[in-house]
Amino acid sequence: MDTLKNQISIIGLGPMGIKIAQLYLEKGFQVTVFNRTAAKAAVLVHEGAKLAITVEEALAASPVSIVIVHDYAVSNELFTSLETDDVLSGKTIVQLTTGTAQEARLSEIWFNDRNASYLDGAIQVAPEQMAQPDTTLLFSGNKIEYIKMEDRLRVLGGNIKYLGENIGAASALDTATLSYIYGAAAGFFHGALIAESEHFDVREYGDIIAEIAPGMGEFLKHEGGVISGGDFSISQSPLSISVGATERILATAKSSGINSEFPQFVANWLQRAKVAGYEQEEFAAVIKILRK
Repeated sequence: MDTLKNQISIIGLGPMGIKIAQLYLEKGFQVTVFNRTAAKAAVLVHEGAKLAITVEEALAASPVSIVIVHDYAVSNELFTSLETDDVLSGKTIVQLTTGTAQEARLSEIWFNDRNASYLDGAIQVAPEQMAQPDTTLLFSGNKIEYIKMEDRLRVLGGNIKYLGENIGAASALDTATLSYIYGAAAGFFHGALIAESEHFDVREYGDIIAEIAPGMGEFLKHEGGVISGGDFSISQSPLSISVGATERILATAKSSGINSEFPQFVANWLQRAKVAGYEQEEFAAVIKILRK
C-alpha cells in the first residue's frame, strides 16, 4: 500500500465514526480524525490516530475523507464554514451521514463544483456489526471513483453493494430498508402483546422470530421479483390467504383487549386489495393499491 493509499481522514466521531477509525487503524492506515468535540478523539489518538484541529486540517491530511456526522445539516455546516474551498480540490469525499436522496444530489453538485469527487453511502448495521463478512453497506455515485475506492471501502464490511451512478440511490435504498425494519419491528412489538396476553414468555417469542426470519427474507425476496417482473399470477402465496390472516390478527387483538392499531392498519390495506379484485393474485399484488 503506497503512502497516499494508506491515508484516510474520518470526520465525525460518534460511535460509528470511532469504530470506522479503529478499523482503518487496525489495517495499518494513517488515520486523521476530526470532531467538533475534540475530547471524543482521545481513545483514537491513544491508538495511533492524528487529531485534526479543524476540518481543513483533516481534509488536507488525506486524499480521502469519510464523513459520518449526525445529519446533512451538520455536514453542510462543516463544509460551508471552510475558510477556502481550495482544500477540497482533488479530494474524494465519502458521505456516510444518513440523509435523503435529494440531500445526496445537492451534495454531489456542491462537491463536484469544487473539484472534489463524491460518493454517497449508507451503513446497514450497528457499530459492533461492522467489518464482518455479511456487513452490508450501500454506495452510489461515479462508477470510476467507486472502483478506485472499493478496496478501502471493503475494510468496513464484506457485503459492499454498488447501486449505480444515481447518487441518490444509496440514501433512497437506506430509507427503503428502514421502512422494512420499522414495519417489521411494529409487527414484532404487536406480536409481543399477543404473546403477553397468553402469558407466553416474550423472550421465547423473540427466539422463534429469529428462527423464522431467514425464511421470511427469502419469501420477501421472491415477492420483490414478482413486483419487478410485473407478473402477479399466484406463485407462492395467494393474497386471499393474507386477507384472512390479517383479519384474524385484528380479531385476536380485539378479543384479547390489546392495542389494535397496527393490525387494523394492515388489515385495511389487504381489504382494499380484496375489494380491488386482487385476491386471486400473488400476495405482492397489494402494492397495486399502494401505488394508487
